[in-house]
Amino acid sequence: MRKFAIAIASLGVVANLAYGETTWEKLEHGADVVADCASDVHQFCADVELGDGRIKSCMAAHLADLSGSCLKALAEPEPAVFSDGDNAKPMRIENSHRMRFIEMYLAGIDPDTGDIIAECYGTYANPNIPADKDSAPQAQVETIDMEQVKKEYGVLGVSMNGPKLWLPDWFDVDVGKVRKFGDMVAPWTAQLNLGKKLDVNKVTPYKSFTIARKSAVNWNKGTTVMVIDDADGNTWIMKGFELGMHPERTYDEFMAAGPAIFKQLPAGWKARIVTLEQDNHEVPENGVATIMADEFFNVYDKTGPGMSNYKP
Repeated sequence: MRKFAIAIASLGVVANLAYGETTWEKLEHGADVVADCASDVHQFCADVELGDGRIKSCMAAHLADLSGSCLKALAEPEPAVFSDGDNAKPMRIENSHRMRFIEMYLAGIDPDTGDIIAECYGTYANPNIPADKDSAPQAQVETIDMEQVKKEYGVLGVSMNGPKLWLPDWFDVDVGKVRKFGDMVAPWTAQLNLGKKLDVNKVTPYKSFTIARKSAVNWNKGTTVMVIDDADGNTWIMKGFELGMHPERTYDEFMAAGPAIFKQLPAGWKARIVTLEQDNHEVPENGVATIMADEFFNVYDKTGPGMSNYKP
């Protein structure tokens, strides 16, 4: 077992490390408590006062700069939720176009890569979705306490995607262990690689990233969709429309505004509204999907080779 130096000279006392504390929690007892991170704390957080999670917040802000030994130490112990997808079973969800949902992400460090990985839990995969297709009623969403969820599951970060509208017409998903979030429950549905970011909402618009998912997603022939063409000739199809906790516009209003609503598209990019001439059937190659968000945090999937049978 790793031995930790527990003297906090600045306080003139000896800290009692609570049983079962994570490595992140141990950081709050002083710069030298976690030996593998001592130099990192001194380099990046020397002026940060102990207490109230300030050391943890400082270190989290410097994830991209931390040493490999420190990242490995901070990855221990592995949160139990990291195995929530181990026994996932396939499930098909029909008639999903414009279903309201949220996804919850429980994030921690991958000890092998040092990247942040986030286990995803989607309300769209709950049984008995109501006729109005609202799998995430606003009153229930508002009961979710992010800090409480983080503490309950022993993870480094918690974030919410949504509320959103799901736009594909049907999809298959691997469904794993069900977890509770406030007054809501949602099963595990995927694992996301966030790089060095703890919050799924901090992704950079128009920058692609990957998610571990091997299930099929389908937009039916005749469905009208928003697509974005990037400067490299790739076409991205909108999969999730962002409502958020306080919606600024409806999906119909967004589509009515058309491509002109985009103000931050990179040079050489363009948006289009198209009616699909055939099904866009997506099954990510090697179980890794490539996705991105736009400036409104709407989410898109890449189309064409490696992702789908059709590039609109």
